Amino acid sequence: MKNSIELSWRLLRGGGRQGLTGAVLTLAAVAVSTTLLLFAVGMNVAFQSRADREAWRNPVPTAMRDAVAVQSSRSEFVADRTVALVEVAVLRPGVAPPPGLDRVPAPGEVWMSPALAELARELPRDRLAGRFPPGTPKVIGDAGLVHSGELVAVVGRTADDLAMAVPATRPDWRDPVSVAPPTPIAGFTGKHGEVAVVYQILALIATVLVVVPLLVFGGAAARLTVARRDQRLAALRLVGATPGQVVAMTVAEAVVVASAGAAAGLAVYGLTMPLLAMIPVGGGGWYTADLWPGVLPVAAVLLAVPVLVGLSAAAGLRQVVVSPLGVARRQTPPGMRMIRLVAMLAALGAVPLVSGAGAGWGVFVVVLGLAFLSINLAGPWVVGVLGRMVSASARKPARLLAGRRMTDDPRSAWRTVSGVALTGFVAGFLGLLSPAGGLFGDAPVGHLMLSAPAAKAETVAKEADTRLDRAGVAATVVLSKDGDRKIVTAKLTRQDAATIDRARTVLGGLVPGRSATSPADTDREGSMMLGDVRTGTIVVLAVSFLVATASAGITAASSILDRRQTYGLLRLAGTPLEVLDRARRSETLIPLTVMGGGAVLAGLLCGLPLASGGVSGTGLVVLGACLALGFGGVIAAGALSRPLLRSVTANPAPRPD
Repeated sequence: MKNSIELSWRLLRGGGRQGLTGAVLTLAAVAVSTTLLLFAVGMNVAFQSRADREAWRNPVPTAMRDAVAVQSSRSEFVADRTVALVEVAVLRPGVAPPPGLDRVPAPGEVWMSPALAELARELPRDRLAGRFPPGTPKVIGDAGLVHSGELVAVVGRTADDLAMAVPATRPDWRDPVSVAPPTPIAGFTGKHGEVAVVYQILALIATVLVVVPLLVFGGAAARLTVARRDQRLAALRLVGATPGQVVAMTVAEAVVVASAGAAAGLAVYGLTMPLLAMIPVGGGGWYTADLWPGVLPVAAVLLAVPVLVGLSAAAGLRQVVVSPLGVARRQTPPGMRMIRLVAMLAALGAVPLVSGAGAGWGVFVVVLGLAFLSINLAGPWVVGVLGRMVSASARKPARLLAGRRMTDDPRSAWRTVSGVALTGFVAGFLGLLSPAGGLFGDAPVGHLMLSAPAAKAETVAKEADTRLDRAGVAATVVLSKDGDRKIVTAKLTRQDAATIDRARTVLGGLVPGRSATSPADTDREGSMMLGDVRTGTIVVLAVSFLVATASAGITAASSILDRRQTYGLLRLAGTPLEVLDRARRSETLIPLTVMGGGAVLAGLLCGLPLASGGVSGTGLVVLGACLALGFGGVIAAGALSRPLLRSVTANPAPRPD
């Protein structure tokens, strides 16, 4: 093993400038893959951390005889922002406090997040601070907040406060924006909220859309400059090297380069974490520490990436081990079988079936990942078929060269376009899920409503009218019926933010345990989530295009190095450089058009079960922009590698490697 490693190191150092360039390309590919893989892992860890820190606000009910406190959670609104309001009444002394608090708030005491405390100081008291007990608020620590800009307040109440009466004694308790009514609890452990679970599911789907191209890209990185390496290894086999020695040399070379690339990727991810923390999701950015996956996940990634690259490199040695003479003589390898296409169609067809059968999200994500991977499985077979068709119909030298190249080595031709083709799948999938703005319509913001028991509704309405008039807020107060309760609605004449906030403040406490809310408030959470879906779509597509562009550029340069001797012989035979360049473009754009379009359709098929609202104009724009960027990226990658083609053909006389 030691001799194999030393020989591999000698071959790597002695490969000249081309050999060094190939190693650098592989290192860069692995670094990009590692960085984005850490981002995918970190994203899931971050959403999990957020859900854990928010869980204490979602009380888990217990029997009243076992309860140590009563807790309620609801939403307040100020300046078009949501405030998470938690009210607590202690039933037994010595209760462990919620996360981020040093102790449980005493009756009449208020704790605020730093952002809310700052906002309360900035705004006039009648807009915000007047809704809470007087006095200087205590500060909630990071352990109790989803993000640093979150608005959270915790208010202490007495056990006999009507606002803390449990629903069993208040059958009229219903509120469209309440998180939880007064609930007896055994401790502030809580549970993950529904919204947090939705975000985790979306993050898991996004991970599949990001990781699958990374796996393909990482495997392709092991096959960069493959032709040149196979020639060297075949020569070693012909002079007596054993299959085990050949495999050991290949794996050692791949693992050494991949390990360096993985370390570089870790460094890049660490440097970009503060920038990633600025991406707003769920109402704000992230704590930078949330994006750190943890020691064990990072170690697993740093170990898995070189192992994947090493296995991919070893898997490509079949021809060298079995038929070294055929590799040395550049014989065309055996063609691939149609079973690849059948497997892809079966995997894609399973996605809507699984969704229609009502399977869990875990099953859906697994099937989606398999369908995504199946495109990479069928890609080389389709490229080979296209190559035979192009060769048969070619009327010009460039198309003939492109067709022959696609036929002789479809895997290499597929590697050049696989990144963009897989991005087409992502774009098609997300294109259906890109919601348009204004999906919830324009709900009135100046109609503030309070629900009250029917017997007290008249009194509440009169008090509301009196309070608003005393505060100088012009409004019309009306009553409407909703089952066993009545709705008191204050229709404000002016609907600017300051007036609405003042009205909310004066109506606070009018019905114990309730906040004055507008129809627009009930849509606010859904609108925020749709905005986050748009943000997530942009992030996932940006990551996918980064992978695709890097893949196209690196594999295009690697392909030129692989075929350096072939290009040299063609130049000696009198082939113009322009013909070689056109052949190279055709070899890329033909399979990209077919497989890229097919991947987009496959993505649309897989995303259709989740697009219950239909296709929006925003989604079509996103899809069109992605297609334009994809083709533009591949064309740009080809243009950037043109100087390398000119360089390797400047001295066309072939030399032994």
